[in-house]
Amino acid sequence: MAVNSGISFVLSSILTVLLFSGMQMYKAWLSSSQLGTVLGGYIGSLLFICALTAVGNLETTLFGKSFQQKLFPEVIFSLILSLFASALIHRVATTTCFIFSIIALYYVNRISQETYAMPVQNPATVQLKKRK
Repeated sequence: MAVNSGISFVLSSILTVLLFSGMQMYKAWLSSSQLGTVLGGYIGSLLFICALTAVGNLETTLFGKSFQQKLFPEVIFSLILSLFASALIHRVATTTCFIFSIIALYYVNRISQETYAMPVQNPATVQLKKRK
């Protein structure tokens, strides 16, 4: 079930705050083992996707449907936010968060291109008459 941009902004903002606070509440557990550190980086990449969604929906609500997210400032801002949250957990969590976030950004871009890209029409072929 799809929701409009305003409601999606509220939902993704709430998820962003919940993920950030959850990372801080379980900071000791996430930094206690190698698997927890990698999990902290993965949760940081989920924070990246939620923050990027929140920023994108806010801009869509304010500026209209034709507004697109760009690498700078929207993606960079969301990435810095998620890297900062992961850095509060562990240094390795920051690295894994960066790797997972870049992979997630690739797939989000691919899904966006498949959903919103204009179809390319093949130009009509012109047949030239040959001289005899």
